[in-house]
Amino acid sequence: MDAAALWQRYQDWLYYDEGLGFYLDVSRMRFDDAFVEALQPKFDRAFADMAALEEGAIANPDENRMVGHYWLRDPDLAPTPEIKQDIIQTVEKIEDFTKKVLSGNIHPPQASRFTDIISIGIGGSALGPQFVAEALSPDFPPLAIHFIDNTDPAGIDRILTRLRNRLASTLVIVISKSGGTPEPRNGMIEVKKAYAGHNLDFSKYAIAITSEGSNLDNLAKSENWLATFPMYDWVGGRTSELSAVGLLPAALQGIDIWAMLAGAKVMDTLTRVHDVKNNPAAMLALSWYFAGNGRGEKDMVVLPYKDSLLLFSRYLQQLVMESLGKEKDLDGKTVYQGIAVYGNKGSTDQHAYVQQLREGVANFFMTFIEVLEDRQGASPEVEPGVTCGDYLSGLLQGTRLALYENHRDSITVTIPQVNPRTVGALIALYERAVGLYGFLVNVNAYHQPGVEAGKKAAAVILDLQRQVCQVLANESKPLSLTQLAEKVGASDRIEAIYKIVRHLYANGRSVKLQGNLGDLNSLQISAL
Repeated sequence: MDAAALWQRYQDWLYYDEGLGFYLDVSRMRFDDAFVEALQPKFDRAFADMAALEEGAIANPDENRMVGHYWLRDPDLAPTPEIKQDIIQTVEKIEDFTKKVLSGNIHPPQASRFTDIISIGIGGSALGPQFVAEALSPDFPPLAIHFIDNTDPAGIDRILTRLRNRLASTLVIVISKSGGTPEPRNGMIEVKKAYAGHNLDFSKYAIAITSEGSNLDNLAKSENWLATFPMYDWVGGRTSELSAVGLLPAALQGIDIWAMLAGAKVMDTLTRVHDVKNNPAAMLALSWYFAGNGRGEKDMVVLPYKDSLLLFSRYLQQLVMESLGKEKDLDGKTVYQGIAVYGNKGSTDQHAYVQQLREGVANFFMTFIEVLEDRQGASPEVEPGVTCGDYLSGLLQGTRLALYENHRDSITVTIPQVNPRTVGALIALYERAVGLYGFLVNVNAYHQPGVEAGKKAAAVILDLQRQVCQVLANESKPLSLTQLAEKVGASDRIEAIYKIVRHLYANGRSVKLQGNLGDLNSLQISAL
């Protein structure tokens, strides 16, 4: 395409909203008008399905749940007065609680102020708050936040060691919808023991964000924790950032949560338009469909050119991949859908994997995230007439051009600056794009059977471990792996048994191994 035609295409496909100062450019995706026209019937159905979802239709038939994260930023859309009131009251409660903490009216028993937060969660309950903290937390927040987002003992130790001198002034937020998800439950138990080890009453520091009546809710109320906030049945973890899950930790860091909600509400309005070319989320879904032939045949590389948006690609990784990565479609047909997402930040990645993107296998499409404002205040020149920000902008434009010249497609999302309003808008934009794309390819974007399968498989292993330990405790002499598997009654699980005893042995727990560790047939296993 010659320069004049490409400039015309840029103008034809550039989306701009003055209120947000938001731009979306899909001109470097090589679809043509015929492709857009052919996809129109699918979009008509997707728009209708999305409208029904927002009106309270059961969008997650597996669990008989509504999907209503859009109501969080516009409670007037909620399908019942009770839900509307609950949303409003929760945000007001977050605001009131935050004011009391920041003013010192709510304070720890041994200090006049809380100084830190430990946020314990997994998946969307961690990734959303982490992204927002990295993007928006001030340089000197009123409370500094730390995340326990895994059941890795060394990771938990690192956080607790860093806070050992401030544990007495550290709030703990435990986030779990059911209260039974192993990772946050394990993190809570370990942190609770750490507080007890410092002679601190954990209940005076703890906040629960959970479903009403859950195990965690019952525990928090029985122990008289500082506060509880709701996780709604109709909000999934990966779309929960604008619920109490994300709003409470953000508010405690001094982030303007009302601006986040306002930005998301504006973007929701823009993405309800039933016209692909005038709906930025539909434009994204169209581009994704084109890039991967509606089958996710190409990966999505997300490259924000701003350090504070470093975690946006990780946040989108869960939102996109957990929502769209499905074996079955809504008709029960095996389809193996999904879009793989990865990325770090520009221009760092130009000195890393962009080499392959430019010249290697063309199995991706790029999304550039551009921020127009370099910094608050003037920038010094690093060359005559050139600043660091000029270099960053030039590197973005140069990479986009280099990729296009080598037949690599790209999308560019542009915001005026990184602030609560624009971050809220970005969250809403991608939530809607994922929903629309899910409808286009006929998958349920709001359940996660693969995640549940993983949890069940882990439970099976832990049950097998208990059986192994019981058999060894009852044995008077060492056993070979084969003998141990037979006595457990799991000869078909001998590899799993080997990995269990190896892990227990490495941690000095329950098991003694003798023999050549590289020759599994020589191993003799006994209770420690």
